Amino acid sequence: MLFMVLDSSRNEAPKTLGQRFKPAGRMLPDGVTYHASWVDASTMTCFQIMESPNPELLTIWVSHWSDLVDFEIVPVVTSAEFWASIQIESN
Repeated sequence: MLFMVLDSSRNEAPKTLGQRFKPAGRMLPDGVTYHASWVDASTMTCFQIMESPNPELLTIWVSHWSDLVDFEIVPVVTSAEFWASIQIESN
């Protein structure tokens, strides 16, 4: 399953996030794959695509960062998967 993860750092968190990330990395549990991320620097919001066969594994990952970051996790599918699942009638 794919997930769009929106995480917003709190207050002075960006510096602390960097200090934690540099030596430890993302701290992903086995089974969670990071694909890509983008940051809105004005709001300090990070948009990440993650993949996991089990959504509960994301809870483990979030626990490593939840003291610094607020998370929203949204299950998503690719556009191709979405359109393949839609029955479109032709007129």
